[in-house]
Amino acid sequence: MNAVATNTSSKGWSIFLGALLLLAGLLAIGVPFFAGIAASIFFGWLVLFAGVAHLVYAWSERGAGAIIWQILIGLVYVIAGLYMLILPVAGAIALTLVLAFYIAAEGVFELVIFSLLRRLRGAGWFLVDGLVSLLLAGIILFHWPSSSLWAVGTLVGISLLFSGIARLTLRMGQRSL
Repeated sequence: MNAVATNTSSKGWSIFLGALLLLAGLLAIGVPFFAGIAASIFFGWLVLFAGVAHLVYAWSERGAGAIIWQILIGLVYVIAGLYMLILPVAGAIALTLVLAFYIAAEGVFELVIFSLLRRLRGAGWFLVDGLVSLLLAGIILFHWPSSSLWAVGTLVGISLLFSGIARLTLRMGQRSL
């Protein structure tokens, strides 16, 4: 496959990803309570599976200390995962705090991406994405836990929306060059 076909395919996937992020963001903003509960349940399953993986992995370890350590880690993961699945609202409250730190880290990374791509047309949206993400993280931390039920869905939605806009704008700008 030649470089032009690969580059075109990459741009197509980037535009598809941007549109998907944009749509997911609008959906999460439209139904923030359900988006927050869905996020809690989704992460509950992920954490539960990680716990089971640690428990299975424990049997491949050598030495009692390593086995016990892996079993303890696995049990913590399983309990946390079950907690989020059984009590998704309480899980959403805990997830809100984790989300604040995630969105802050994303904001920093988007600013780094902007600094690397700043000469490209449309790269300014990465700056906007980074600054908005940092602002959203601050809002979550300032209002936590009282706004947890709507915050997870709304703020993830806004973050997804801006990520989609950034990717679409960058690729559309490169297309016109």
